[in-house]
Amino acid sequence: MATERQGGAAGVQGTAGATVGAALLAGPALMAGYGAVRLAGRAVGDYGPGVWWTAAHLLFLAGVFAFVPVFLGLRGLAGERGGRRVAVEVAAWTGLLGAAAVAVQAVIDLAAAFVAADKQAMSEIFERVQDVPGVMPLVYTVVPMLFWLGLLALVTLLAFFRRDAVPAWAPVLVLAGTALMAVSLDLLPVGALCIGAALLPVRRGLSG
Repeated sequence: MATERQGGAAGVQGTAGATVGAALLAGPALMAGYGAVRLAGRAVGDYGPGVWWTAAHLLFLAGVFAFVPVFLGLRGLAGERGGRRVAVEVAAWTGLLGAAAVAVQAVIDLAAAFVAADKQAMSEIFERVQDVPGVMPLVYTVVPMLFWLGLLALVTLLAFFRRDAVPAWAPVLVLAGTALMAVSLDLLPVGALCIGAALLPVRRGLSG
């Protein structure tokens, strides 16, 4: 057991470990920033094509990209072989597949806002895009959910397999954060902070 823990930690040390450590902070923070800017834009009645929308979605896209090293880094904590490695690999790649779909969604949102003259024109662009067969499940409804499900599964597995690196309460916070965001995007800042709090102790486990 001790050998497996050391091997898993060694996989995310050095420069890679520093990158993962920074991403564990940046990913949730950028997501929370997206939620905060979104709320601010809606509060001033200017959340459509323009500065607020663009700033929010750039933060969102950056947050999604930041979670790529998070998934890869958490994957590295699983050890070298065995059933636990397979389970963690599946969870990590599930999350990465969802992240790809979420990133495409953010790019579409940014592109639509760039070419649209107003909210009505932007809505029409979204309707045309979403009417393309397969786009809704691949980009908006089914596959994007794999991002959050993969993250929850990954943290839950590591809470069992790597208790020295991932505390038992971390999956509860990830679940709470995901549920809050599913209830309403207005709760996205709080949900992202919950996920950030769940991932914060993992930074110490990267060098453990």
